[in-house]
Amino acid sequence: MSRAIIAILRGVTPAEVTGIAGAILDAGIDRIEVPLNSPEPLGSIARLVAAFGDRALIGAGTVLSPEDVAAVASVGGKLIVSPDCNPEVIRATKSAGLTSFPGVMTPSECFAALRAGADGLKFFPAELVGPTGLKAMRAVLPKGTQTFAVGGAGPENFADWVAAGATGFGIGSAIYKPGDTAQQVAGKAAKIVAAYDKAMP
Repeated sequence: MSRAIIAILRGVTPAEVTGIAGAILDAGIDRIEVPLNSPEPLGSIARLVAAFGDRALIGAGTVLSPEDVAAVASVGGKLIVSPDCNPEVIRATKSAGLTSFPGVMTPSECFAALRAGADGLKFFPAELVGPTGLKAMRAVLPKGTQTFAVGGAGPENFADWVAAGATGFGIGSAIYKPGDTAQQVAGKAAKIVAAYDKAMP
């Protein structure tokens, strides 16, 4: 089963990325992003695509421009995640045939993203929106909209977010911090998967 969890490997290096990602995949998470403000992010993404592209959705986070989208596409990345809602980035992502998850916080940004063609919405920072805020926005969003809580959502509160209408999560430092070993990441990923499976209806 593909869980609606995006593992965010901020700060990962190309030398370690396949071992870290392998541990995450083995735990049952098959969506992985390498933020573009990591060391040599395109190198890491290329290695992930070569190793796991047939069984995982691999891409980039912190994507801020159409040029970034093109760079990620050139190394085989399929997922584009941004901290903001930039219609130009969303349109470039969809023109390239990639999956678009822009960052939003307000109803205006949500609808602007969807009109531009976004596949789903990344509520970021989720801790500022809160489950109460998401629940209010879900009342007006189109049925079936993918809503991922990122930044402030984790195993301890998955259930609250799901009850408010979150359909998925982006997990950063709770799954990987620079310096973590693959073994450490495997342990954290297993706890995240267990909490997710328990929270999901």
